[in-house]
Amino acid sequence: MSAVTLDNTAAPTRRSGRRAPGDALVAGTSHTMLILWSVIVIVPFCWVLLSSFKTSKEILASPFSLPAEWSFDNYVSAWTKAGIGTYFFNTVIVVGTALVLVMLLGAMCAYVLARFEFFGRNFIYYSLLGGLTFPVFLVIVPLFFVLQGIGLLNTLPGLIMTYVAYALPFTVFFLYAFFKTLPDDVYEAAMMDGAGEWRTFFRIMLPMAAPGMSGVAIFNFLGLWNQFLLPVALNTDRDNYVLTQGMASFSAQAGYNVDFGALFAGVVMTVLPVLVVYLIFQRRIAGTVSTGTFR
Repeated sequence: MSAVTLDNTAAPTRRSGRRAPGDALVAGTSHTMLILWSVIVIVPFCWVLLSSFKTSKEILASPFSLPAEWSFDNYVSAWTKAGIGTYFFNTVIVVGTALVLVMLLGAMCAYVLARFEFFGRNFIYYSLLGGLTFPVFLVIVPLFFVLQGIGLLNTLPGLIMTYVAYALPFTVFFLYAFFKTLPDDVYEAAMMDGAGEWRTFFRIMLPMAAPGMSGVAIFNFLGLWNQFLLPVALNTDRDNYVLTQGMASFSAQAGYNVDFGALFAGVVMTVLPVLVVYLIFQRRIAGTVSTGTFR
């Protein structure tokens, strides 16, 4: 009897560690797809990185071999001769300024819409949400004539204003939920202590929304840094090129005499800031998305 009792108690323990066939199939499929996706993304980037240290002759003769000499000449050539340095600084100025402005304006707009009752609040909020539904190419022509009319076409300030307008609806939509869920007790306590509206916003409410602010700032940086259609249509002055249109111009103008080594070095310099930002703040992105989801 005792042997039978032991067998009956041991069997559920062994079964509890097993996966159901359906779960195992889903897990296997998911891991296979993730591995394939990782290979599709990582292998081309590694090939571009290796090619950036090779000469055009080496790339054409043996595209998958290691460089004969690990030299940064291609990076120097791309930075100076191809103008990547100028395009890089233009991009930093445009994206950096636009990011600061859109975060400030977006936070203030989302805070007012989420915390205050006034006539037309819902109309303004849903009008901003409507901006998310318009494809970029539908507003290119009106934007062109508006910037031309105010004398900001083909200028960096004009591109900054366009980037701010482009990213503002998403920023307001993202931060609205964070400000909406902040406790009223904190706001009332600040007002009773004599803090004005501006001080309450900048010193109390805005720091409390820091997780949402950092998350949407990262998303905006990734989107604005890789923006291509807007600068191509609204910024045709070569001195004001940003990285994406500068790289497109460099690869198109070289023709058959393209310096592939310098071209790949330029691609690495274009991608590297985005990759660094993502690697540093990937936990913040995941945490922000999780917080927004559970809310």
